[in-house]
Amino acid sequence: MIYNHLIRLGYEVTVGQLQAGEIDFVCSKPDGSRAYIQASYIIMDDATRQREFGNLHSIKDNYPKYVISMTPLVSKTDDNGVTHLHLRRFLKDGLE
Repeated sequence: MIYNHLIRLGYEVTVGQLQAGEIDFVCSKPDGSRAYIQASYIIMDDATRQREFGNLHSIKDNYPKYVISMTPLVSKTDDNGVTHLHLRRFLKDGLE
């Protein structure tokens, strides 16, 4: 669902590889903009949070980084430069 919506928003979507792990979606547009996205069903514990946010924290460039999940009651929040979005909000508003 996230992949299809990113394509609809005009992104070219690939999978990213890091030395320590994988980034679910590396999204780029012809204008040079880029974003990194991790997808998770629900983030309920610190191990899951570290797995989803940790790979994004290890990327040292200034492109936007997002975790998209169905975690209940999450609103748009920031975790050290990584934005956590609820899936419904992403589908409604995109990466804004």
